[in-house]
Amino acid sequence: MPEVSPFTSSVFILLSVVLIKTILSRFIIHQPLQFFRFFCDRLADKVNKPNNSSNQQVIAGIIAILVTLLPLVIILWLFENFIEVPQIWHALIIYFALGSFGISQKSEKIAQALISNNNYQAKQILSPLVLRDTDKLSNLGLSKACIEMQLLHKLQQGFIVGCYYLIAGPLAAITFRLLLEMHYSWNTKAKNFQFFGRYINQMINLLQWLPARLFVVILLLSTVGQNFILFWHLLKTQFFRLNNNMVVYSLALALEKQLGGVAMYNGSKLRRQSFNEQARQPEAIDIIHASKRVNQALYFAILVIGLIAVLSFAIAINY
Repeated sequence: MPEVSPFTSSVFILLSVVLIKTILSRFIIHQPLQFFRFFCDRLADKVNKPNNSSNQQVIAGIIAILVTLLPLVIILWLFENFIEVPQIWHALIIYFALGSFGISQKSEKIAQALISNNNYQAKQILSPLVLRDTDKLSNLGLSKACIEMQLLHKLQQGFIVGCYYLIAGPLAAITFRLLLEMHYSWNTKAKNFQFFGRYINQMINLLQWLPARLFVVILLLSTVGQNFILFWHLLKTQFFRLNNNMVVYSLALALEKQLGGVAMYNGSKLRRQSFNEQARQPEAIDIIHASKRVNQALYFAILVIGLIAVLSFAIAINY
């Protein structure tokens, strides 16, 4: 019996968990780390004092990261030594690290509500999923916000988590996801976290830089024959920037729609970069088109790692 390589074993565990979460999402949509987000919110209420100086808020943010993350990572690392079947432990960790697989269903409901001119229902569904204010958004604004939301959700909580698991193991995957939850809670787009969330924002931008570029390449492969060379030349200017602009821009080009632009956060207007300005504004139906584009990129990535795992196993059998 040939020995299965660690990569092949990791791929099998990851695909098994993805399959399980996909099936479960048909019946129940849940967020395993919702309590951790609640903890981060309450911690910020305690230690992020707006009356403190900017330096004090930055230091408080750094301490909050260390106090929140280190004990959990150490406990998980030590607990693994007591597990007789590490594959089960790895599967459990990656199950918690991956985000909800029900985001496509919610996006579809938002699109259906907008097509039916039920602006209020669309806002009610979208509001808990985004940081930006939704109460004053038009159908256009809701469509754009929903497209960007599902793109970043699937990228960060799915693709990047999976990359870290395959490259560095389950502890790296759950560490990234915990940091991501802190980033969501202490996002610098909100004025009260402008200094407190500075370092967690920089950490997330750095950690997701390489996987995000890999995702862009995969997404662009779906545009071969559509203006692929032109799209790549337009995106090159964003390549070395530590943000998600390149990812959003690539989807805007693939959909041939405008994305980005001004958004409201906690009542304050934030002027973000607008992408693909020569194209038309997105409509409700483009939410479905965006979901298909992003899912195609994810399916392609799964196919590639599956083929690599099979090839690795076949080579092990021959030798």
